[in-house]
Amino acid sequence: MAREPVFDVLAGLVRSLFWAQGLRLEIAGQEHIPRTGGAVLAVNHTAYLDFMEVGLVGRESGRNVRYMMKAELEHGIVGWLMKHCKAIGVDRSHGAQSYGRAVAALRDGEIVVVYPEATISRSFELKEFKSGAARMAIESGMPIVPMTIWGAQRIWTKDNPKQLGRNHFPIHIHVGEPIPVSGHEPTAEAIGGEPDGAAVDALTAELHSRMKDLLDQTQQGYDMPPGSRWVPARLGGAAPTPERAAVLEQEELARRRAAREQRAG
Repeated sequence: MAREPVFDVLAGLVRSLFWAQGLRLEIAGQEHIPRTGGAVLAVNHTAYLDFMEVGLVGRESGRNVRYMMKAELEHGIVGWLMKHCKAIGVDRSHGAQSYGRAVAALRDGEIVVVYPEATISRSFELKEFKSGAARMAIESGMPIVPMTIWGAQRIWTKDNPKQLGRNHFPIHIHVGEPIPVSGHEPTAEAIGGEPDGAAVDALTAELHSRMKDLLDQTQQGYDMPPGSRWVPARLGGAAPTPERAAVLEQEELARRRAAREQRAG
């Protein structure tokens, strides 16, 4: 692994933070993180800080992962950190450019982190997936490595109080076998060699299925007291159901739109 001083320092700080909190990381499937070459690392999203666990899993295999982050963060200290950690800025108004940068990074042999759900799941179940991970994998020819994290939502997530002290929470992580893009190549009808809709949909569905099974494995053996706010309703917890979570998400988006319009006005 080539030395990247900024990434090295940040990784050390994350390890120190986890030690201070007494967090207990249990990683299964570490061998599925490729030691060399590009890959899309698809991760479920239940917490604000789960990117930290993702970074440490990469480091355990001698890799510095490349995050896709909001382009509006590319200024000040955060922008400086993004630059020196080779993060990929995502500008929704110029989505094609951001997507192109991610595909180029994959072809250059980088591991690019993608959250297929796009936003945190309030229900802690897998939401519907966006197609970006599949599109990047097919266009770059690189595999998708599925990964699920369980327990990080206990520390800091939406609508729940933060638990940032020394809490000794276990964090379970499962890395699944890479999903090759063979069988999902662009059809002859695809324009410009871009993946067609059928290929993308098929790979996205396969990724969702794999990650659902992987999440079930990650949850096995994890103590989940009934009625806890961080436990899915399906498992006896007090988290909102997926249907209720979808309503809450739409209400949040409406509030954000109203706030933007008020600022613009």
